[in-house]
Amino acid sequence: MAYGPRKKPGDRRNRAETLGSSVRRLTKPIFGRRGLADGAIAREWTAIVGEMIARHSQPDRISYASRQRTDGLLHLRVDHSAMATELQHLEPQLLERINGYFGYKAVAKLRFIHGPIAESGEDDAPRPKKAPPPSNPRVASEVAAIDDADLRDALKRLGDAVADESEPPEKG
Repeated sequence: MAYGPRKKPGDRRNRAETLGSSVRRLTKPIFGRRGLADGAIAREWTAIVGEMIARHSQPDRISYASRQRTDGLLHLRVDHSAMATELQHLEPQLLERINGYFGYKAVAKLRFIHGPIAESGEDDAPRPKKAPPPSNPRVASEVAAIDDADLRDALKRLGDAVADESEPPEKG
């Protein structure tokens, strides 16, 4: 009496494997129903379009007129109307980037869906502040004659930053 297909020795799942391969195997059917194949476009969206555009947009699904998986319509969720207008102007460049990622003309047109996008969590991490440049005595002596304190401080910060990039401060 057979209880199911006979398993091969390499079919066992009780071996160690990377988390990425497990997640990919679990999410592939879900992304496939939405036309996103294995979900690579959703995972790599920031790398494809850049951080600024990815912060305000998210691929929702790709629909195809035929079974060919070419010349599709990418439904793109956008968080506000101003960004949708901007992306309409950038549509040729976005299509070039998306199709360059796929390696063929997978997407021919974009359709914008207005609504909230899922939070990525990347913005939650605080970014370390850049340390102020060291004070340059030559800059301090140049701006010392300025009477307005706010202007003097602003010019000193600017001079210190420029001097820090171009030459080491004088020791004295």
